[in-house]
Amino acid sequence: MLRTLHGDVLTPVFMPVGTQATVKAVPQRDLVELGAQIILANTYHLYLRPGDELIARLGGLHAFMRWERPILTDSGGFQVFSLSELRKIDDDGVTFKSHLDGSMHRLTPEKSIRIQENLGADIIMCFDECPPPTDREYNVIALARTHAWAVRCREAHRRSDQMLFGIAQGGIFRDLREQSARFLTALDFPGYAIGGLAVGESKEDMLRVLEWMDELLPRDKPRYLMGVGEPIDLLNAIARGVDMADCVLPTRLARHGAAFTREGRLNLRNCAYAEDERPIDPECACYTCRTFSRAYLRHLLHAEEWLGMYLMSVHNLAFMLDLMRAARNAILEGRFAAFAGEWTMRYQRRAEQGVA
Repeated sequence: MLRTLHGDVLTPVFMPVGTQATVKAVPQRDLVELGAQIILANTYHLYLRPGDELIARLGGLHAFMRWERPILTDSGGFQVFSLSELRKIDDDGVTFKSHLDGSMHRLTPEKSIRIQENLGADIIMCFDECPPPTDREYNVIALARTHAWAVRCREAHRRSDQMLFGIAQGGIFRDLREQSARFLTALDFPGYAIGGLAVGESKEDMLRVLEWMDELLPRDKPRYLMGVGEPIDLLNAIARGVDMADCVLPTRLARHGAAFTREGRLNLRNCAYAEDERPIDPECACYTCRTFSRAYLRHLLHAEEWLGMYLMSVHNLAFMLDLMRAARNAILEGRFAAFAGEWTMRYQRRAEQGVA
């Protein structure tokens, strides 16, 4: 369990992503009904629009978006490196061009912390550099920078009502991951994120790194795997000691017509569902599955009606949150390995049969 000012979080937990102070197409009321314990917001985007100082004047992110449960904000580092077309990285920080209006900005570890303190999330992240996972030479340089920035973030952090997590990097290289874990645990952060995964490396490499980190990071502090949202990947991560995860995948897939089910993923845009009166997943108790047919949802998607994207998003989030609840129960009952194996076999069967 993770204790925060805005409530306790039972782990393992999946955090829906509310990039711009909103989980796309899903109101906060629905997130509460679905059982979302904690959501993630994005430092980079909220700094650029509407601005962290404005949010602070309006009472912080919880008051601004009317969300009374815990919030985690990332540091903005990944977005600076992935979204900005023009950026200059040096040991002090990053100068970058806004993807919104082309204006130039400077982000340093100290500024990232100040923005996150203005936003007022319960958990905030150190500013780090996320390099390509297989480029060893660059990972060595980026790791030294990430570690120096972690020290500066810790020194800049002032709010005692926020937890600051360190972010372990090092690509797919064991010695670099070991170096990162040793350095960050010596700084005694209240939690640790595993960064630099789900960014182009193979699944085998990701699982190998997670096994290393399970050995290297403290077992009495939360481990947060950043940016991973495939159901089977989450179960594999939990088996390797991960407590927290986030990803835009459930809502992004929903907007494109893809739905998670216990029998695998469905593409509801397919003509096979044009007259299908069944719910997306007969075992799901979400509003979408209790109320609407696959045929109706397919119609909404083809008509490009926002209701379709909303209903699909509600279902996919319900699916992920239900999966985490089932995983927690299995852990408490001492049967997680059996649960994960049976669940994975059932989920994969559809893909093996070539059904879309």
